[in-house]
Amino acid sequence: MGNCCSDGSGSRSAVGGTASSPNNLAGRPNDSGDHFLKSQGYNGLFTQIELSLSASNLRDQDVFSKSDPMAVLYAKGRDGKLDEIGRTEVILNSLNPVWISKHTVTYRFEVVQSLVFRVYDIDTQYHNVPVKMLKLDEQQFLGEATCPLSEIVTRPTRSLTLNLVHGKESAGSAHRQNLGKLTVQAEECVGSKSTAEIVLRCTDLEYKDLFSKSDPFLVISKIVENGNPIQVCKTEVMKNDLNPTWKPVFLNMQQVGSKDSPLIAECFNFNSNGKHDLIGKLQKSLAELEKLHSCGIGENLFLPSGVGHDYCDKMLTSKLYVDKYSESVQHTFLDYIAGGCELNFMVAIDFTASNGNPRLPDSLHYIDPSGRPNAYQRAILEVGEVLHFYDSDKRFPAWGFGARPIDGPVSHCFNLNGSCYNCEVEGIQGIMVAYASALHNVSLAGPTLFGPVINSAALIASCSLANNQNKYFVLLIITDGVITDLQETKDALVKASDLPMSVLIVGVGGADFKEMEVLDADKWEFLESSTGRVASRDIVQFVPFRDVQSGEISFVQSILADLPAQFLTYMRTRDIHPHN
Repeated sequence: MGNCCSDGSGSRSAVGGTASSPNNLAGRPNDSGDHFLKSQGYNGLFTQIELSLSASNLRDQDVFSKSDPMAVLYAKGRDGKLDEIGRTEVILNSLNPVWISKHTVTYRFEVVQSLVFRVYDIDTQYHNVPVKMLKLDEQQFLGEATCPLSEIVTRPTRSLTLNLVHGKESAGSAHRQNLGKLTVQAEECVGSKSTAEIVLRCTDLEYKDLFSKSDPFLVISKIVENGNPIQVCKTEVMKNDLNPTWKPVFLNMQQVGSKDSPLIAECFNFNSNGKHDLIGKLQKSLAELEKLHSCGIGENLFLPSGVGHDYCDKMLTSKLYVDKYSESVQHTFLDYIAGGCELNFMVAIDFTASNGNPRLPDSLHYIDPSGRPNAYQRAILEVGEVLHFYDSDKRFPAWGFGARPIDGPVSHCFNLNGSCYNCEVEGIQGIMVAYASALHNVSLAGPTLFGPVINSAALIASCSLANNQNKYFVLLIITDGVITDLQETKDALVKASDLPMSVLIVGVGGADFKEMEVLDADKWEFLESSTGRVASRDIVQFVPFRDVQSGEISFVQSILADLPAQFLTYMRTRDIHPHN
């Protein structure tokens, strides 16, 4: 029969499968999906997850023996289309199968990844047929289950047991026939945890500024298959320094590809207008950077010059040194989540008059009777849809700013639910209800101030930290205009950078948000307060909603792309380890 192992009275026989499936259907779509996203400049969290399946109390479909079950795993798209990821082996004569084959899926924090599991009883005449060749419509259907991948990986045990039901029964049906149970066990691949810690230094950099030395920073990029560089990390800006030594950078082996994958290190001179000058660059793999460290030597930077046939790399006297190179298994984002750390979602909504009269269709706050969400509602729904899995009590602080409550002065931070004492609402739907209600109970005013809501969120994060709670806070600010308290906002963000907290800012409408980008250290240097204190880390991600509506990468992927890295930076720089 091939690939069989004897099993009677609780033992099992398996046919048509193997203990592991390196060539199963999971690899191809995941690899192509990863490559596509990275080729588009998307640098969110990718990690490989192995899924193991088992079932219990399956229906007995065979007359003279028990069922011979096989499970099939699918990824379900937003359009409802199912893409097959892989199939288990067939377990002979068992109603409680534990399948040996594992299936690898790529976990993406920023996407709700719906999985569908279907179990079939494989007829005896097909036991010698390889499982990938089986026609499923010729087999007997035993039941299906569905869940988001996030629901599995956020469990402390990374295990989830689901009821198997008829495929035609809706998930919300109160009278579903129980066809047994399916248990899904997730395990993060070891390769996802291997990380290189590197300390880089440059010497004799060229002057790029007229009245001072250069303000250098490094950008490290990976070269993908089409030859394009994709940024994987960036150092801080070192002001007025021609011989800078930067803080350590951490490169995940899986993110880079391998130790021999080519990387480009580019040294730029920071300019406040965002047009940074290239000082020099070089191409090295991690293996070559490790060799530079072990030999204690530097490598000359190059500067491209000329065009066409005259193109060449000009060698510079400037050199790059590797002062530290070490590899280790680092705690990952999912390690902290499995250890009980939660992401607490918070929302602040702009109610300034520039949004327009909410009763008129051209207003950004117009509630369409057809149910079509406005930009504010879309931002809340799409971000909340991802983050709510990581918050156990589903109680979310929600504020408004820039409006005048009935018979009151303009408030720059009021509870969205109208309460004087409690800012929390129940679930994402609770935010939506409170938002719609607030539009009837406040008068839109102004100006646009972020400082008060950031400070309110920071106070919650500070109290949680003081009470040793295992939480990280994510504040979503949705606004239609440029803020008028820029320095106060910078001060609030610099203070918040020491707290377990990130701030997501979404710009809606047609305003020019160029000035807002200064808050996002992806494009600028770290924020500086009015007292000269520099933010300890980047905690802001700013995205204009209109810029990503028609792009290949979705809005929610863009706004959440940096969040896991910001989370890990906070944990690692404070030497915080996952619980348990």
